[in-house]
Amino acid sequence: MEAPLEDDTPAGALAGTKGPDYGEELKASDEAITFMSSIEPAELQKCVFPDSLVTVSEGGRDLGKFSVTVEFALRVQQPCMLLHAQSQGAIDDSPCGTTVTAYLTTDLEVLEEDYHEYVKLEGHSLDKRCRMVQHDGQMMIDKVTTVGEEVTKESVSYPMSAVRGLVTEGSNLLLMRLIALRKKVPEHMTFISFDQGLRIIHTTFSELGLKHMEVEGETVEVFGIERIVHSVEDSPTTWQCYFLPDGHLASRVQVGSPVTMRILRLPTQLEEGFENIPLVWEEDMQMRSKFLDRKEELKADHASYLRQHPEIRALISDFLQFLLLRKPDYVFQFAREYFLPFASHRPQEPSVKAPSL
Repeated sequence: MEAPLEDDTPAGALAGTKGPDYGEELKASDEAITFMSSIEPAELQKCVFPDSLVTVSEGGRDLGKFSVTVEFALRVQQPCMLLHAQSQGAIDDSPCGTTVTAYLTTDLEVLEEDYHEYVKLEGHSLDKRCRMVQHDGQMMIDKVTTVGEEVTKESVSYPMSAVRGLVTEGSNLLLMRLIALRKKVPEHMTFISFDQGLRIIHTTFSELGLKHMEVEGETVEVFGIERIVHSVEDSPTTWQCYFLPDGHLASRVQVGSPVTMRILRLPTQLEEGFENIPLVWEEDMQMRSKFLDRKEELKADHASYLRQHPEIRALISDFLQFLLLRKPDYVFQFAREYFLPFASHRPQEPSVKAPSL
């Protein structure tokens, strides 16, 4: 995923403040705004599919995985797109990961987005969470950074008029799918985003053209898009992504990074395989028998586990009762806050090696 949001602002220093003035007001280009407003429902329909990549080192060592899913959803009775992206990896054998969940309008305006990044270093863990949501004509942003035992909290807001053409950690993944399906990046595609200090910055997209890459021994043509995330104080961060003709992500790399995310299997081959060999398992007596046996085996196993842990039913029942009593608009945020006290009692889990981000 992109570089995490972070800065050195003292805890609570920005709590409840408006987006500060950082000199000249940055805006998205007319071409970027036009692109967002030109998105058609048929294009979005073509974007509803999962992506799955592996992360490998320069020497070809498998370090972990990266996945993205896009689907249609409802948020507070409003039709929207739901994007969920997750990567798991390791930095010097220390587990790390990033998760993004975003609700987007059909023109990629952010309704709500949750970003979580962690690095579990021995004796020095790092955890970053950022949540943004539209509310009363404002884009509200809350960020919590935990380094060891030190917690930094920040809250800022911007009027929606100031964030036209906003591209976030989540929405940029869907935006690039749409660009790849059109196979053309318009000139002057300059959007706005937030830097590590939650300040408005520019992020630009440009075309890398076509090239060939090998997947499962087959040479395929891919279309490249470069994204540059600018910064107020640091050097820009550049990402280069290549897409298959159907919009599936084929490779992704941060320029200067020693690791690469790439696809292992061609999705079209998998889809064609299922289409050419129709399977109606309900009419196959042998397969149906195996299915029923496996179903009963799983039910017995699950029932046994629940009997051994009666606290599960009590925990779920309490949560559902509290949820239905409060009826929150933002269920993810509500669940996070409800279960957060349990995190401190969680036993240490064994480390799993995965990719650096």
